[in-house]
Amino acid sequence: MEKNLPNLTIVVPCYNEEFVLEKTTQELTRVLNHLVTTNKISSESMILYVDDGSKDSTWELIEKYVSTNPFIQGVKLSRNFGHQGAIIAGMETAREFSDCIITIDADLQDDVDAIEQFIDKYREGCEIVYGVRDKRDTDTFFKRNTALAFYKIMGKLGVHLVPNHADYRLLSKRALDEFVKYQEENLFIRGIVPLLGFKSAKVYYNRKERFAGESKYSLKKMLSFAFDGITSFSIAPVRFVTFLGFMLVLIGTAIAIYTICAKIFSYTVSGWTSLMLSVWLVGGVQLLAIGIIGEYIGKIFKETKKRPRYTIEKKTYKENSKGKVYSLEH
Repeated sequence: MEKNLPNLTIVVPCYNEEFVLEKTTQELTRVLNHLVTTNKISSESMILYVDDGSKDSTWELIEKYVSTNPFIQGVKLSRNFGHQGAIIAGMETAREFSDCIITIDADLQDDVDAIEQFIDKYREGCEIVYGVRDKRDTDTFFKRNTALAFYKIMGKLGVHLVPNHADYRLLSKRALDEFVKYQEENLFIRGIVPLLGFKSAKVYYNRKERFAGESKYSLKKMLSFAFDGITSFSIAPVRFVTFLGFMLVLIGTAIAIYTICAKIFSYTVSGWTSLMLSVWLVGGVQLLAIGIIGEYIGKIFKETKKRPRYTIEKKTYKENSKGKVYSLEH
């Protein structure tokens, strides 16, 4: 029966997670042990830690766990490539030796016990399973409402995201093989996965407080992430600039006609205030338009370079011709 069980790899991106890694390892190991014991996954399933250029002892801890825990393997990236880059590195690495993969953050905010439900949905024939937050009670008022606004804006722009879903998901090997065909550098995973179109399901769970350490997503990073998502999937901002420019032309034409008429009928009024307001308004709109267009040009510039999205410096295993993983520690 073992040979018919799926090989599961849990991909965990890590950046300066030394304070939480031990607890994360305990919790994920507990879940894998349970799934193996209940004959839901293969005993060759694993936890794949991806060290995203951590500056603390994260990689040293990963190497330690590899030598003591048969479920643990790790890859170390040469520098910090960002959260999305680390996830992609883990997904593409695990693709060769996994029947399905689950991505989850290391901070234990996502409920690890929901993994069993992910596997149940997979065994029912789902190629993609989304982990969806049932509530956002742990978020601040600002974060909760800006997140909801982001999903609404993306929906209006024609980008179909799964609301309250982050990067806690299961992909089958078939879905993963299709996912890696998307080779753009600015890869917005949450928008790409729904485009795959395979049979999917949702698993609802309650998000917890971070177990230890600090959040790596500052306000600046969250805004950057949201803007990347918008510009990666829609040209609506550029179209809005075009529409705004058209409206300003109409307004300018009306003002020109008014000015000519006032001149003809010798009705002149000191217009310093209106002139200054017009100059600042039009100047601001022009700079905004140039900035938005520049963002798209910048993305095109990056895409044409075809640079790799990540570089692996070390890994704790080797593979044979059949994709089976052997630890280098033993």
